[in-house]
Amino acid sequence: MCLLVWAYDMHPQYRLILAGNRDEFYARPTAAAARWPEHPSLVAGRDLRAGGTWMGVSGSQRFCIVTNVRAPDAQKTTAASRGALVAGYLLHHRSAASYQHAVEQTRRQYNGFNLLIGDADAIQYVSTAAASQTLTSGLYGLSNATLDTPWPKVTRAKRRLRTILSADDALVPALFDLLQDDTPAPDEALPDTGVPRDWERALSSIFIASPRYGTRASTVLLLNRAGGGTLIEQTYTPDGAIATRQHFALHPHATSNPTSS
Repeated sequence: MCLLVWAYDMHPQYRLILAGNRDEFYARPTAAAARWPEHPSLVAGRDLRAGGTWMGVSGSQRFCIVTNVRAPDAQKTTAASRGALVAGYLLHHRSAASYQHAVEQTRRQYNGFNLLIGDADAIQYVSTAAASQTLTSGLYGLSNATLDTPWPKVTRAKRRLRTILSADDALVPALFDLLQDDTPAPDEALPDTGVPRDWERALSSIFIASPRYGTRASTVLLLNRAGGGTLIEQTYTPDGAIATRQHFALHPHATSNPTSS
């Protein structure tokens, strides 16, 4: 994923409200979110080149999400796939705290990343660029820097999420409207992340559309206080039009197929 905002323990009905966009080159082959046949309790997309995933849920309360840390001058060609970190948690029965500790020991094998690891007890954050944290109640944002780095898109998305939480509007439509916000940051507010200025400008909006690279999927994850949840994924064509929309009901041992459109 390349942008995430979430509210943790801030809503009377939902323990977690999370909205995220996955930005990627259109040429990279991927599969949309689905139940993995060999692990039917796991819902995740699939990177068809490296085999891992960028975001997934297992059962009703276990989830894991990765974002890359943008550091073009520090890329290692022999690094392990960051998507394997997500699958490694979701495919095994380890606590979030235990997995955080394990990732800390091996994180230098990967190019820069941020990893969110959640279970029924806690949400853990581990990164190659910052100290690990156990998250407390609050509203958070994450892109391709460290947790809550105030890039314009992160600040804008957090502000919109806070407004959504305090409004009476339908939650899911409001979250997808947030994720489709294509307003670029003004030039004077652009971060300097080591890419050309025109590229910084293109990457500065919550929803990205460019000829070769852009937002390929938006995901809303809602985990309720009764132990269940919902994951909704919306995918896009290269011109930004909605391609598919899938809805998954999350239960501890759910194996039913999603509804699609």
